[in-house]
Amino acid sequence: MVFGQLQVNLKFYTNSVTLPILYNIFEKFLCKQNVCSSLSENGFKEHTDSRSGSEMQDEPLLRVNPRRFVVFPIQYPDIWRMYKQAQASFWTVEEVDLSKDLAHWDCLKPEEKHFISHVLAFFAASDGIVNENLVQRFSQEVQLPEARSFYSFQILIETIHSEMYSMLINTYIRDLKERDYLFNAVQTMSCVRRKADWALQWINDNKSTFGERLVAFAAVEGVFFSGSFAAIYWLKKRGLMPGLTHSNELISRDEGLHCNFACLLYSYLVNKPSEERVKDIITKAVCIEQEFLTDALPVDLIGINCSLMKQYIEFVADRLLTDLGLAKVYKAENPFDFMESISLEGKTNFFEKRVAEYQRFGVMSNMMDGEFTLDADF
Repeated sequence: MVFGQLQVNLKFYTNSVTLPILYNIFEKFLCKQNVCSSLSENGFKEHTDSRSGSEMQDEPLLRVNPRRFVVFPIQYPDIWRMYKQAQASFWTVEEVDLSKDLAHWDCLKPEEKHFISHVLAFFAASDGIVNENLVQRFSQEVQLPEARSFYSFQILIETIHSEMYSMLINTYIRDLKERDYLFNAVQTMSCVRRKADWALQWINDNKSTFGERLVAFAAVEGVFFSGSFAAIYWLKKRGLMPGLTHSNELISRDEGLHCNFACLLYSYLVNKPSEERVKDIITKAVCIEQEFLTDALPVDLIGINCSLMKQYIEFVADRLLTDLGLAKVYKAENPFDFMESISLEGKTNFFEKRVAEYQRFGVMSNMMDGEFTLDADF
C-alpha cells in the first residue's frame, strides 16, 4: 500500500527537480523497512530512548552533552577516580590456577556440589545480563565521559567474569548433559530464571526512571551476587578449591566497586526515587535472592545454612540502603564471621598489591592528570 501511494504521488513530480530527492527518500524508507522487518523476524526490537525530555534536561547525568566524546577536562573527579580504580584492578582468567581444584571438587559431598553448582549456574549468566543493561541502556543514557569510561571498562571486566565462570563449570562438571544444563540455567532452573527475569525486566522497562533502574541494578550486583559470594568464601574458610576462591576474591572486589559506582551516580541525581520506592525495589530483590538460596541450599551444611544465608542477604541489603543514604529495613547482623574482612566494598589485599604493581605503568599514580583545568569556564 505504501509503495503504491508513493508511486502515484511521484508521478506528479516527473519533471520536477525534486524527483531525485524524492526517490532518494523513498529508497531510504524501503531500506529501513526491510532492515526493521529482518530484525523483527529474528527476535530483535528496535530500542527507543525511554528518557522523557524533562528527565534528560533535569538530570546532569542524562542531559545531552556535546563534549561527551572527549574525556578532558575532568569535571567529575570522584567518578574518574573510580574508573582509574577499576583500571588498576584489571585481571584475566589466565591468572587463576585451577590445577588443584578438581581433586577438591571430587571430595565434596553431593549436597555441597549441588549448592556450588547452583551458584556457578547463576553466575555464568548473570554477568551477561549486567552487560546487556550496560550496552543497551546505561552507557547510552549517561552522558558524562567520566561515567562512560567506567561503564566501558565494566563491560570488559564483566565479560572476563563470564569467561571465568564458564571455565569453572567446564572444569568441574565432566558430564556433558549436566554441564549443558548449568550453562542454560536461565531456561532450565526456575530459581535462576526468577533472578534473571527480574533483572531483564528492568532492561526492557520504558516507564521507570533512570534512578529506579540504577537502584535495581545496584541490587542485582549488591544483593543477588552477595549470597553466592559468601558461599564460595565459605569454601575458602575450609581451605578448599583455591582456584575458585581466588577468582571469587577478584570478582567480588570488582562487583563491590560496580555497586559503589552505582551509589555514587545515584548521589548525583537531582530527582531521586522516593525512599519508599527504593526500599520496594531492594526488598523485592531480597525476597527473590532468599528464594534462590532456599532452592540452592536444601539442607544445612556445616557453618552455613539457609536461615543464616537469608540473614546475610538482609544484612547486605541494609548496607546498600545505607550507601544510598537511606535508613535500614532489616537491621540484621552479619551472621558470617568469615565475611567480616571480605565485604562487597572490595577492600582486599589483592587490590593493594595490584595498585602497587600498576604504579610501574603509571596507573593511579597520577589519577587526576589535567586537574589544572577543573575550574575552567564552560
